Amino acid sequence: MQILVIEDEAKMAALIKRVLTAERHVVDVAPDGLTGAALAQRGPYDVIVLDRMLPDVDGVTLLRLLRGKGLVTPVLMLTALGTVGDRVGGLDAGADDYLPKPFAFAELIARIRALGRRSAVAPVHRLQAGDLSIDELRHVAQVGDRTVDLSAREFALLGYLIRHVGQVLTRQQILDAVWGAEPDVYSNVVDLYVHYLRRKLAELGRADRLRTVRGVGYMLRAEA
Repeated sequence: MQILVIEDEAKMAALIKRVLTAERHVVDVAPDGLTGAALAQRGPYDVIVLDRMLPDVDGVTLLRLLRGKGLVTPVLMLTALGTVGDRVGGLDAGADDYLPKPFAFAELIARIRALGRRSAVAPVHRLQAGDLSIDELRHVAQVGDRTVDLSAREFALLGYLIRHVGQVLTRQQILDAVWGAEPDVYSNVVDLYVHYLRRKLAELGRADRLRTVRGVGYMLRAEA
C-alpha cells in the first residue's frame, strides 16, 4: 500500500516508516500539517496516519479541512490524548480509526491493514502530473491516447516520482520508498531502474521529463 505518515516527532516518524516499509508498504513522511496536506491532496494514498498534535495545525483541524476538500482516503489518527471525548472528536472530524499513544506496532500494522481493505473498495486508480499519468488498474503510463506497459518496480518508481513532482529526490530517498527494507539492494539499482523507466517514457515522447540532477539524484519535471 501507499501510506502517508503525518508526524512531527522525527524519531517516531522514522520508526513508523521503518516498521511499515518492512511490511513492504511504500511510505511518505510529512513533518508538519501543511506539508502533509499538500501530499495528501496530491495522492493517491491507501491510508493516512495522522498525528493529532502537530506544530503548525491541529490534526483534527487539518482532517476537517481535507475532508472538506473531498479527501476520502482512510485516516488513522494517532494521539497521546486518549480520553473518550478526544476519540469522539477525532472520529467526528472524519478519522476512520483512532490509536492512542503509546501503542504496539503490531496493532498499528493490523489497523492499517484493515483500513487498506476498506480503501480498496473504492480506490483512486489514476495518478497524474501534467499530461503524464499512471493507471493502477492497467499498470500503464499514459500521455494522451498513448500508453506503455510498466513492470511492478517501474510502476512504483514512477508513482513515487509523480507524487513528488518538481522535487529533487536523492537515490537513498527513492531506494527507501520504492525498495523499502528489501535485503541486498544497493543505490545503483535506482540508476538502473531510472534507465528502464526513461526508455518507457521515451516511447511516450516524455523521456526529458525525468531529469538527472548530477551528484544528487533525480527529479520528474511538472512539464517538458
